[in-house]
Amino acid sequence: MGGAVSAGEDNDELVDNLKEAQYIRTAPVEQAFRAIDRADYYLEEFKENAYKDLAWKHGNIHLSAPCIYSEVMEALDLQPGLSFLNLGSGTGYLSSMVGLILGPFGVNHGVELHSDVIEYAKQKLDFFIRTSDSFDKFDFCEPSFVTGNCLEISPDCSQYDRVYCGAGVQKEHEEYMKSLLKVGGILVMPLEEKLTKITRTGPSAWETKKILAVSFAPLVQPCHSESGKSRLVQLPPLAVRSLQDLARIAIRGAIKKVIRQETASGSGHGLKGTPRAKRRRVRRRRMETIVFLDKEVFASRISSPSDDNSCEDLEEEPRREEDRAPLEAKPAPPVNFLREKVLSLPLPDPLKYYLLYYREKILCACVAGDTCLLP
Repeated sequence: MGGAVSAGEDNDELVDNLKEAQYIRTAPVEQAFRAIDRADYYLEEFKENAYKDLAWKHGNIHLSAPCIYSEVMEALDLQPGLSFLNLGSGTGYLSSMVGLILGPFGVNHGVELHSDVIEYAKQKLDFFIRTSDSFDKFDFCEPSFVTGNCLEISPDCSQYDRVYCGAGVQKEHEEYMKSLLKVGGILVMPLEEKLTKITRTGPSAWETKKILAVSFAPLVQPCHSESGKSRLVQLPPLAVRSLQDLARIAIRGAIKKVIRQETASGSGHGLKGTPRAKRRRVRRRRMETIVFLDKEVFASRISSPSDDNSCEDLEEEPRREEDRAPLEAKPAPPVNFLREKVLSLPLPDPLKYYLLYYREKILCACVAGDTCLLP
């Protein structure tokens, strides 16, 4: 499923294309998509396809097309502090983007059938927390994943404000899915080949909206044990943050506020990274189309003729060869102002590292001297 927008050359260009096609319509969703590079969730040998609007599957690992994820994110209407349950959480790509919007006081849980995919998701989450500068630009609600069949969730588990199912839901399981939702909550799932948004408006009142036609693999039916009983899935408990953790959140928030004030007064640069440099190139846009006929999908690519200049999206005035600038200018690496502020505080080093979540990129790059103080 996918192919609704043109392929991007990088993550930002993919997001630009999703915005242009109106799949991304709100600022929080755009910021989340830009903050997490889709290619980081691909295996190395498949990364060349990361910025195409196509689904990807390798063994048990699966990513939906970007246009599907953007529609899901918009339909969920995410807000800070909400609870979110991802059924079929997969690589954790969607859960991590959701966590950027939920903030530190949200709840972010995922259920995944395959234990090897859970391990893959944990590795990708750890990589994001340790290495991405985006981590310091947001207050992150870290996802927690459990292994099991999402149709066997224990009935005594809490309900959620937002629920998404990443597999095709059969009609007979619709009521079960609704039971996971709080009053006022939103459920988004593929139901009878339509991406469907269901809002719980009362204890037994619902509003249903069909978003778009989709094709998802169906939910895997539970396998009962020899005793005939199902294996109930216990979701993570709703943990209460420690006073130490709350203090870290408050201190980081206060520092970000100072940085924003400095930016507004012109004495600082703020948390925002260096603006991305536009590539200077003459590129003929390739259009990728998907044609639907009943339940069959036919994909075709239409390339512009090499002698047709009408599809060039950027044109350069003719210049002498010696005056030509390099085709690509490398942007300067973004500055992490939160990191710089924390490291400049008159605090003991262990406390600084705690405020920075012990991220190895920070510690190895920023500790004065030659010693890396990773715990």
